[in-house]
Amino acid sequence: MTPQATAQAAKPAAELSDLELAQLLAERLAIKPADWHRLNRDRRVRAKEQLAAALVFLLKNSSDEALARVEQAAGWLNHSLQAPPCPSHGDRQAH
Repeated sequence: MTPQATAQAAKPAAELSDLELAQLLAERLAIKPADWHRLNRDRRVRAKEQLAAALVFLLKNSSDEALARVEQAAGWLNHSLQAPPCPSHGDRQAH
């Protein structure tokens, strides 16, 4: 958790703004680096991650960014999106 998120989490939910609550949710639902290879192709996990991010952007009055995240979430759920290969593995073609 980021220091800001830790401070927010220490407050009762009733004291947090809608944006702070959405940011906490987005951070909680974001795939952690240690879980990336296990979860990056999980459609439900990816959709939840994108929808939480969409809510954050919507609360920040960034409608275009919010819509892009909603469309990404829909793509995960309707199978029109798939995870790209992991960039950390580099080019696997023989040189």
